[in-house]
Amino acid sequence: MSGAAALLGVAALVVSAVPAGAATGDDTPPPAPGEVVPGRRTATPALVDDIRERAPAAGSAADAARAYLAAERDRYRIANPVRDLEPAGTIRGDGGRETVRLRQEHRGVPVLGGQYVVRMEKGDDGRRVVTGTSGKYFTGLRTGIAAEIDDTLAVERAVDAVRADLDAEDFTASAKTDEDGAPLTGTSHGLVVLPAGAGVLTRHITVRGTSPAGGEPVLREVYIDAHAGYPVLQYSGIKTFGTPRTAGAGKAAGRAARAADPTGSGVKLDGRPVELQVRQDEIQGTYALRDHSRIQNDYGDFLGTWDARGLGVTDVAGVWPPELPLFTSPTPAFGSEATEAGAVDAHWAAGQVYDYFKNRHGRDSLDGRGMSVHSLVGVSDGGQPYVNAFWDGQKMVYGNGDAEYLPLSAGLDVVGHEMTHGVIDHSADLVYAGQSGALNEALADYFGNAIETDVYGVSMDDPTASLLGERLCRARPAGECAFRDLNDGRTTAKSFLGVGFGTDNGGVHLNSTIFSGALWDVREDLGARLADRIVYRALTEYLTPLDGFTQGRDAVIAAAKDLGVAGQDLTAVQRAFNAHGIVPNWELALGVDSDTLLERVNTTDTRLGAGGDWWTASSSDEAGTEPYSVWAGRTDGTGRLKLMSPNDGRYHVNPATDGKTVVWQAHGSDGIDILARPLAGGPVKVLAHHRSIGRALDVDGDAVAYAYNNHGGRAAIAYVSLKDPANKVSRGGGTYHRATWPSVSDGKLVFQNWRRVAHQYESSTRVIDIATGEESVVQIAAPGTSLGPTAVAGGRAYWLLDEIDGNGVTALRRAGLDGSDVTDLSPETGPQALNVSHVTASDGAVTMVARTPDTVLRNESLSKLWQFPTDGDGLRRGRVSCNRGEQLSAAAAPGTRVVWLDATTGTSEVVTRARPSGRCD
Repeated sequence: MSGAAALLGVAALVVSAVPAGAATGDDTPPPAPGEVVPGRRTATPALVDDIRERAPAAGSAADAARAYLAAERDRYRIANPVRDLEPAGTIRGDGGRETVRLRQEHRGVPVLGGQYVVRMEKGDDGRRVVTGTSGKYFTGLRTGIAAEIDDTLAVERAVDAVRADLDAEDFTASAKTDEDGAPLTGTSHGLVVLPAGAGVLTRHITVRGTSPAGGEPVLREVYIDAHAGYPVLQYSGIKTFGTPRTAGAGKAAGRAARAADPTGSGVKLDGRPVELQVRQDEIQGTYALRDHSRIQNDYGDFLGTWDARGLGVTDVAGVWPPELPLFTSPTPAFGSEATEAGAVDAHWAAGQVYDYFKNRHGRDSLDGRGMSVHSLVGVSDGGQPYVNAFWDGQKMVYGNGDAEYLPLSAGLDVVGHEMTHGVIDHSADLVYAGQSGALNEALADYFGNAIETDVYGVSMDDPTASLLGERLCRARPAGECAFRDLNDGRTTAKSFLGVGFGTDNGGVHLNSTIFSGALWDVREDLGARLADRIVYRALTEYLTPLDGFTQGRDAVIAAAKDLGVAGQDLTAVQRAFNAHGIVPNWELALGVDSDTLLERVNTTDTRLGAGGDWWTASSSDEAGTEPYSVWAGRTDGTGRLKLMSPNDGRYHVNPATDGKTVVWQAHGSDGIDILARPLAGGPVKVLAHHRSIGRALDVDGDAVAYAYNNHGGRAAIAYVSLKDPANKVSRGGGTYHRATWPSVSDGKLVFQNWRRVAHQYESSTRVIDIATGEESVVQIAAPGTSLGPTAVAGGRAYWLLDEIDGNGVTALRRAGLDGSDVTDLSPETGPQALNVSHVTASDGAVTMVARTPDTVLRNESLSKLWQFPTDGDGLRRGRVSCNRGEQLSAAAAPGTRVVWLDATTGTSEVVTRARPSGRCD
């Protein structure tokens, strides 16, 4: 699991909150005995409920809320609410209820996820009474706000980080040899403080573009440390309906006087005729899917359905395509073309979802203030079928489907799901990564299904009521085709899958049904109307951006109490969460079959190393208050850890060791150094300095090999001597010559080479004898082959390759250093083929990190460790560990021992096993 999850979830300053405070004045009614839930990493309580305390007289609701927090400083520990809490919106409800959201700022800089909510109502005398508070205000922030890197460098580092992440996910990206580099661009949004320990000052960059390997759309939110320039957090900004398979249009001119809009019609993909709200173009006479009947404001906002046929996801993700037309028809009756594109379904369904939130909860559109609702239909995946849908922060995008699935807008639950993401963005704003992202998905699933069951009149005890996407099937039964089932009986906390942010954004879909299943149980027990009110109130009046499952449970229970739920009904709410394992400290019940060497590795984008009897890893202190440091320890777990790197404000990452020396990268504002230090102690030595560098780094004896990038991202490798680092030898880095993935052992360096020969690129695996400088070819790859990471041990080379583009699997190949005895340990074809992403080897065993090909992302298809004897073949492979969740960054120690990063418990841990477990049934 990436350290980004730890950055947002590691425990730091935890102070118990003071019980409900004393009255603020003689005329204040005595408070009820309030329930106070202490906050994590803060002295401010996470939840205060069941109180009635006067708010000081003030003009606006936000002013009153901040004045109240200031008056109750002993409980809330917010030193200056007026200065440090920025109003972020007020919701007004029946009976004079007011819910105020306040965003935290640290010395004028926004704090990611820092948000506090104050709930009030009007007393009998008309004065405001506070009934509860909740959220996250980080009291331990101390960081300065003077940045040492500018936007230009931050954008460059963010783009480099995303490119490196894409390479790690799919090494075929490294084989791209376009002269302009990867088509990625970055936009800065200014400074943001990440709430880790004393705070990390960052520059928030949005990176957009296209994956160099697969052509998928890229929309990443990246946070670059504003002092050292290191990417401390990144996650996707695209909120999809399903797990990834293998500028607005402008405002209309207000409510100008004109004739009433006509009512159109169309036929949905299920054959049902429906009415459509349309508008006629007075000049051309055509009719457009443009609904002005629902949103009534002076800005001309509307529900519009746009024709995106011919466009791919990369053309529309995070941007508004130029000259995009609304879907039109020559008559008010939209014909088969609109039906087949999914336009009729999208337009009708958007109206149904709008009506649900308006009529059931009093919410005017996604933002509660009548914003336009834009739906794009007919989108493909680079000309191929696209079986997914997403909300990108400004619009819904629906894929065109395929032979098995209808266009995604045919699912009312899909449309409800995507539009609910918009509601979440404009309320709790749950960060779309890790547990908060899974909570985001769970709420979108809940409301999507709730709307569909209500509109179609499906009984809650109908077996199809809990299915997501079941109406998208063209031929198969609903149960076989649904994307998710909220009632599958397996969605408990014991099924939690710990994964890095590079996998499903930290498990936002993989783990969502743990929470949405509990919510659906509440709906079955309490009925649709009451359950929907409870969940909507929890979303809009309790939850804040970094909340996870435990805070979600607290919010739903508190919202239920707020709505007068008591007795057996309240017990039913609590029982639903208990049944799904969402109880305090539920994460502690997840077991492992490995030995832990280092807990809570709260670093991101950094690998492990191992050699001799030692391992090495990068980690910060538990509070996240320091930049990353390199530590080393013995693989058997004995002895004390050794701090190898200086605490100089730089990010020390990607270490490697041969059991005698540790080498690593140090990222600072002026570039990246390659550093080295003996395990026995001694000074830190600078081996090299570059502006941009890859993650591959290896050491053996006197030789250190590493990957770096020249201007424009042109990949190169180099090796240096520990004794004489000025003597550097390089390969690649040119317009027509690239090199990457170096590994070194016993005086031999193996790497991958791309060179332009006779107007085409030749790919080859090569070896250099470091003592003589002689270079030879191990194997020339077949045309079109992509080459990946290497390992070398025991006089043999190991490397990954992808000979069959697009089949979702890769091969692990072995050969002698002279090119003899070529064997595929893990072939690219056949029933045992895997998607291998990393390889590491010792004299006794070779270990690979690989996924099992699958159309569904689940535990069995996550990255796992597989091991072979070095003298064996693919028939003798076995699993290293049977731990649940993702297993990453394997590093081979002597014999069959392996060290790796394990995410089973939801936080990264350095773990080890001395021998493989074999089979995992």
